[in-house]
Amino acid sequence: MSIGVAERPATVPLATRATALPLAGWVLGLGVLLLASLAAGVVIGAADLSIGTVLSSVAGRLGIGAGTDVLTTHIVVDLRLPRVLGAAAVGAGLALGGAVLQSLTGNTLADPYILGMASGASLGAVLALTSGIGMVSVLAFSAVSAAAFAGAMITLLAVFVIATSRSGALLPGRLILAGVAIAQLASALTSALVYFGDRDAARRVLQWTLGSVAGVRWDGLAVIAVVVGGTVVVVLAHARILDAFAFGERAAASLGVGVTRSRWVLYSTVSLCTAVLVAQVGVVGFVGLVVPHAVRMLVGPLHARLLPVVALVGAVLLVWADIAARSMLAGRELPLGLVTAIVGVPAFVWLLRRQGGQG
Repeated sequence: MSIGVAERPATVPLATRATALPLAGWVLGLGVLLLASLAAGVVIGAADLSIGTVLSSVAGRLGIGAGTDVLTTHIVVDLRLPRVLGAAAVGAGLALGGAVLQSLTGNTLADPYILGMASGASLGAVLALTSGIGMVSVLAFSAVSAAAFAGAMITLLAVFVIATSRSGALLPGRLILAGVAIAQLASALTSALVYFGDRDAARRVLQWTLGSVAGVRWDGLAVIAVVVGGTVVVVLAHARILDAFAFGERAAASLGVGVTRSRWVLYSTVSLCTAVLVAQVGVVGFVGLVVPHAVRMLVGPLHARLLPVVALVGAVLLVWADIAARSMLAGRELPLGLVTAIVGVPAFVWLLRRQGGQG
């Protein structure tokens, strides 16, 4: 308790400075930046296109105007549009998940993968890849994505069973420890499968675990959009409850918060969202860890202001990370997780040093 009391005054100046710009200003500015980023994501690539060509391709697919040639329309409508929209949705979902879990667990190092779902998803994906069923499709989704989702959900269920007390409450400390333990077990099994598998399987596993939105298509994007949209609605509805958790579980209960129910709803929502995102695009690190910290420095700790800005910043960040991944090397695409790590590690170190200086 003494640690929390000692740390809390350090957040007061941040919250005070954050009132200089209203939430509507942040949302409007970041919304415009996100639209510009999406446009850049569609235009920039191995085949550089103009905005006019992009608009003509979309109009032609919708039956408005003559459109463009078949190849250009395919590149714009079937490949790049779902890709950049998927990157934005994934970035928003991961950033939101990190912000919520940091508040719920009271752990500043929490990210969407802290409950072991990334390791469980990797294990499921490796099982699909090494068993030779990786190219099979299940209801328009690859067997790898389906197996990754199943692995993530099984891991999450195991963590919940271990972390739930006899009264039915989710204990944050036990939850984190259970997530670490289950993640280590899943990682060990994954390493064993890769070790005893062939080299080609190991290469495909490495590609999947480093993350990419290159494979996002309209059917997968629909699933991502629905899940992330639902997550946004749920967490925004619990913004004041998340503020109450900042003062501790007892304080939240004294304010009339249903602590056990709220924890279950929020943990389940962000965990399901994370499982879907990992299954669709692989493991993309640092977005859910760095973005919430950076945004708190800008808008303060109140979740009604924090969460919308976190989602928008996460979306913009991942769109530009994807642009960099496919533009930095000619004729070759970098893994998305590699780009976010290159950007995220220095940014996180800078944030830690800055916060340490303020403390």
